Amino acid sequence: MKLSLVTAMRSVAGPHRSDNQDSVGCSTDYVFVADGVGGHVGGDVASWTVTHRLMASLAPLATRNLSEEELRTLVAVANGELRLRGDRDPSLAGMSTTFTGLFCADDSVRIVHIGDSRAYLVRDGVGRRMTRDDSLVQMLLDSGAIDRAEAPFHPHRNIILHSLGGDTDDAAALTVLAVPAQVGDRWLVCSDGLTDYVDEDALLALVAGADTPEAAADALLAAATDADSRDNVSVAVAEVVAADESAGRPYRFIGAAAADDKGEVADLSR
Repeated sequence: MKLSLVTAMRSVAGPHRSDNQDSVGCSTDYVFVADGVGGHVGGDVASWTVTHRLMASLAPLATRNLSEEELRTLVAVANGELRLRGDRDPSLAGMSTTFTGLFCADDSVRIVHIGDSRAYLVRDGVGRRMTRDDSLVQMLLDSGAIDRAEAPFHPHRNIILHSLGGDTDDAAALTVLAVPAQVGDRWLVCSDGLTDYVDEDALLALVAGADTPEAAADALLAAATDADSRDNVSVAVAEVVAADESAGRPYRFIGAAAADDKGEVADLSR
């Protein structure tokens, strides 16, 4: 059975930030979140550039037929745009972004990931994280140097070990996974403005308990607001459905350079 995604997206700067450095893109075949790293100069440009370049590359392609290596190459090409923009504008030197994306195949969902934005899967009411943070805190957790209770409060919790910054070696650090999929699976892809402030069990319960992806996205955004998130917050809740072969492939973008603080969606359908 060919599968498709029905996605609800939200992205806000939040009350403590003057701009939104997150970008979110989706179609019926994919969804991804990019988060400008660490408030660095050009973080909004980095997330916007990678997201838009990748969406433009995917538009004419049969996304479900792409191999894992082809997906890695497409992200590498989008990453190359960062180097070109930095060469043209020295003020953008050092800009970078995380990237976490889901891509439908006929019977699976492929995850492409770098940085500390995350992907979660809820199946039959049970949720789990599907990505591993490319962060100093995750490395310390893995080594046993700190325990899980210390991680949310660690002074270096915002240090990212791998991201997309225009370097030709960045794509080598991408994690690419294939996860068997079934109708009814519900995915959450989000920036750390949510996960740094809302407990993982709590956010998974919100995703699992909502009637629709739209309701889940609203509930997650409200939870981040209630937790007084100090960062931009971006969420995309995608439900796996049977593909409608007669339908087109509308795609949407939200976030950096495309939305105000209310998270208005730019419809980029052709």
